[in-house]
Amino acid sequence: MRFILVLMLLALAAPVYAGPPYITDDPEPVDYQHWEFYIASISAKNGGDWAGTAPHFEINYGVIPNVQLHVIIPIGYDVPSDGAAHYGLADIELGAKIRFLKETNWIPEAAIFPLLELPTGQPDLSNGRATAYFPLWLQKDWGKWTAYGGGGYGINSAPGFHNWGFVGAVLQRQVLDNLALGAEVYHQTTAQPDFPSDGTGFNFGAVYDFSDHHHLLFSAGRSISGPTDFQCYIAYQFTFDNSLFHFWSH
Repeated sequence: MRFILVLMLLALAAPVYAGPPYITDDPEPVDYQHWEFYIASISAKNGGDWAGTAPHFEINYGVIPNVQLHVIIPIGYDVPSDGAAHYGLADIELGAKIRFLKETNWIPEAAIFPLLELPTGQPDLSNGRATAYFPLWLQKDWGKWTAYGGGGYGINSAPGFHNWGFVGAVLQRQVLDNLALGAEVYHQTTAQPDFPSDGTGFNFGAVYDFSDHHHLLFSAGRSISGPTDFQCYIAYQFTFDNSLFHFWSH
């Protein structure tokens, strides 16, 4: 089973200029009464095995100021080097990003983002039990530069799994008005002993804005010390606010 690989790559989500396309997240919630909708895909190669989503659907909504609600519905796949491939519904993710500090000249922005994975997936694409992840994220901006990162602790009571930890950091620069480039380093511990996922890795990524509402996100990388030979993320993102519903209702 390769579910833990999908879980680690899905565990984090965020707004236009942070979070996706990286594994490390940021503390900035979606603005009040604003939405983000993603059609995305994650792929990772571990030895001769491939696993990921094709696609997954993500929705974030600013339900009140400084609070974002979050859901991911993944269509997962697992292609082992030996044995049958699997494709279908994987475990649904729910969460709420809660910002408790806003950035000042001396204080970084900060938020918690608890996540819950529900065992909704097919047997070969599911953890089998609900799992939880409790991260803390920080961010600081300097002109066109943004640095953010943090980490968290995952609780997994499924047979054959362990609790796990994650820490990561991203440095990003707005190189053009509509293009941001960044790099990420992270470390994670093993959650499934018979499928090692521990180690340190990196990603390089980009966010390109076609307009105020349409965006393309991409990243790719691999382990520095660990089992992941290759990983990538690509997504189309549509951002809008509640006025869109008023427009269509009339």
